[in-house]
Amino acid sequence: MNQETLPDCKLLDLLEASPAGLTEYELLLRLNRWQGRDERLPDDTLELFRSHFLLFHTLYRLRDQLHAEGRASLQISPLCIRLLPYQAGQGGLSEPEPLRDYYLDLDHLRDTGAEDVEQMLGAFWVRLQGGEDRQQALATLELDAQAGELDLTIIRQRYRQLVSLHHPDRGGCTQRLQRINSAMETLQRYYR
Repeated sequence: MNQETLPDCKLLDLLEASPAGLTEYELLLRLNRWQGRDERLPDDTLELFRSHFLLFHTLYRLRDQLHAEGRASLQISPLCIRLLPYQAGQGGLSEPEPLRDYYLDLDHLRDTGAEDVEQMLGAFWVRLQGGEDRQQALATLELDAQAGELDLTIIRQRYRQLVSLHHPDRGGCTQRLQRINSAMETLQRYYR
């Protein structure tokens, strides 16, 4: 899908034929099949990003068009893209839609390179795995992830030391103890 836009009419046909909706993956595969391409999605992350971007660009344009014509509403999510009955007044007092604005600006497509895509993917996986939370929790327990292998035994030992040191019954700060407890809860998810 290396053209600037996808065919709105074909996209609408595919969505009308699937009243329960389609995932982004299913929709991309069907569009590839319709265009006579390999049914597999690209392995190259930049090419996959471009396919994703063009699809969502076209979906947001189609959604705006369908709404303006009073024909239908379009639910847009990677897990479910589907047509819904039009509801008058919907979108009258609309809130800002940063995703819509992002996908409708083709400069984002043109200006995004392979390195940018890799950075976005890396940031996504860090957020998904809670890497930032993990680092913060280690810092709260005054542990260094780079200083050798950490295991739950070492983390628990340090946790007990800090609880003993900062417990309010021993003159410690309640807020500090709460941060220590929260950090331990976070770390237990990673070091089981």
